[in-house]
Amino acid sequence: MIMDVKEIREYLPHRYPFLLVDRVTELNLGESIVGYKNVTVNEPFFNGHFPDHPVMPGVLIIEAMAQAAGILGFKTMDKTPQDGSIYYFVGSDKLRFKRPVVPGDQLLLEAAIVSEKRGIWKFDCRATVEGDLVASATILCADRRV
Repeated sequence: MIMDVKEIREYLPHRYPFLLVDRVTELNLGESIVGYKNVTVNEPFFNGHFPDHPVMPGVLIIEAMAQAAGILGFKTMDKTPQDGSIYYFVGSDKLRFKRPVVPGDQLLLEAAIVSEKRGIWKFDCRATVEGDLVASATILCADRRV
């Protein structure tokens, strides 16, 4: 299953400049997702992080992984934000950064469901660039009514 940005926007409430998943290339409901973010020099955060040595902020890499996990959770539950449901990023464990992400990189985002209990979802997440691990974490998300 492939999702373009138009369909992604149906499953995530985020909008520019905070929508950090450009495309989903694999989706196995109840199991895993693979998507990506094309990192361009025009990203607004590069103006200040860092002007002479642009590096994607680590917190945005984590957020991108969480957004991919959120798409997987919403699709698995067959819910959308329009249904009155929101998916909060509520925690991370085992977070590690391995290398910087710079303009021109394609950030591959992977998430796999570990568990779900009372609306709290746990995902194993990875971000890579050209096969090299950039970041990994266990991410927790909570499905809540708005």
